[in-house]
Amino acid sequence: MTATRRLFFVRTLGLLVALAGPPARSAEAPRPAPPSTSAVRLTGFTWDRVPLNLHFGKRTADLADAEIDFIASHSTLIALEKSHGVTPHGSTEAGIADSARRIRQRNPNAKVLFYFNAFINWPGYDAFKTYRPEWTLRTATGEIVKHPGGTPRPDPSNAEFREWWSEVVATANRSAPLGGVFVDALPQALTPALAQQVGAEKARAVVAGLREMMALTKRKLGPDRVVLVNGIRTTDFREILDWAGIDGVMIEHFGAFKTDTPAAIKADLDSVALAAAKGKFVVLKGWPGFNFTERDMMQRPYDELLRLARERITFPLACFLVAAQPGSHFCYSWGYTDRHGMLESYPELDRPLGPPKGDATWEGLTATREFAHASVRVDLTTQQARIDWH
Repeated sequence: MTATRRLFFVRTLGLLVALAGPPARSAEAPRPAPPSTSAVRLTGFTWDRVPLNLHFGKRTADLADAEIDFIASHSTLIALEKSHGVTPHGSTEAGIADSARRIRQRNPNAKVLFYFNAFINWPGYDAFKTYRPEWTLRTATGEIVKHPGGTPRPDPSNAEFREWWSEVVATANRSAPLGGVFVDALPQALTPALAQQVGAEKARAVVAGLREMMALTKRKLGPDRVVLVNGIRTTDFREILDWAGIDGVMIEHFGAFKTDTPAAIKADLDSVALAAAKGKFVVLKGWPGFNFTERDMMQRPYDELLRLARERITFPLACFLVAAQPGSHFCYSWGYTDRHGMLESYPELDRPLGPPKGDATWEGLTATREFAHASVRVDLTTQQARIDWH
């Protein structure tokens, strides 16, 4: 073939390819990225239904059998709050242990998490019988540092305290069929207020101590138990995502408690993907537009509050669905006890969901996402959402 004929052949072939257009795409929808972390294994996560985290405490009585059945059939990731079961069992440890045994009897795959606060010495634990006064955080002038409610704070910069705290968690998990720990209040050590109380150097030491305490606790619990911490808030406290030993984080105040602007909500949703990229899962705690701190609302009949919660679930749930990654869990109620709507049925949470067909598509502050059995649309600007189940 002469050079002239070769050139003619190449040009002709190129023209034919151009006319034909790009190769036909497969009719199959794009698949989500496969899980790359241990979050799915640790939490029992599936896309079958909305993955639900139940986080509450019942202080004055044992859980009824019907409540145990509800918990065991609706969630594989349950956190039992401080003072859970303290009245019938005498301590938080005993109360959580008893409920964990009953839940696991009905659902052996459930992970029941022990609640322990890392920066507030909430009472109700047998463990505080061995707590030492010198572990309490003090100012430079010797005054005890307290939570705004008046409860003293511990000093995580003290190595003996870190050993004691982590051993309380480990002992609880060895003594009952627990699946790990929910650690509260880490952000309270990361705010400027702490440095104002104890000085910048001491505040840094406290944060470093908390960071080491999380890693120490995870080493004691082992790879098959969960360390879930509270948490992150819009763009604040994201540094926690880089702490060793932490498996998951809670976004506790999603769309509530002064984080209800479109920008704040978008930042929280972005944090879900950021956490996944760092190997962490996220629990997104949604609210129905009111919460347990509002005295006037809490005077209303329970049935009215539940009706409002059921009417208002669409927006927070749709936000969760457009952001959810493998391992993500949705939590929804107006507080943290059994009387705050956590142990109630919501039709959306019982419907088949199925895996996503791809990531969410964003146009400005509006997002859409397709699941096997649901189409989701959310507008952060108007705070309107729609979930079409099919």
